[in-house]
Amino acid sequence: MNLKDIKVPTAPLLLGLAGLLPFLWGALTYLSADLALWGTKTLGPRFVGPYIQLFYGSIILSFMSGVLWGFATKTEGRQAAVGYTLSTIPALWAFFMTGGGPVGAGTNLIFGFIGLLFLDYTFYKWQLTPPWWMQLRLFLTAVVICCLAIGVIF
Repeated sequence: MNLKDIKVPTAPLLLGLAGLLPFLWGALTYLSADLALWGTKTLGPRFVGPYIQLFYGSIILSFMSGVLWGFATKTEGRQAAVGYTLSTIPALWAFFMTGGGPVGAGTNLIFGFIGLLFLDYTFYKWQLTPPWWMQLRLFLTAVVICCLAIGVIF
């Protein structure tokens, strides 16, 4: 079956799209000084530009570690040990690689999300994920990387 023929269920799709909002908002506040000023006054400085993207990006990488851990529970023996070990990488990456300023942290988050996509694919190939998993993850990851790239470039 072709990946394009698999439909992502509505709930995961909507929740995944909602999860993009902090990344999109952060990118928009990078690109618009007026929007950044409004966001700072209305929401506080933690919820604009690099602050929201870097903090939320770290949370999402950690969350995805938990998702991968859940997939690893479907295995046994050596594959389980490998799956559990691999599942810790995104959270550890976020913890160790997001310091050092917004450009460095943003760049490292981009690499973290690219690495996560490889882990997603590994668990997908092991048939531990739902069949629609990669279709959703490819789209979400592409948007996240584009939003983080705005923060790194601008």
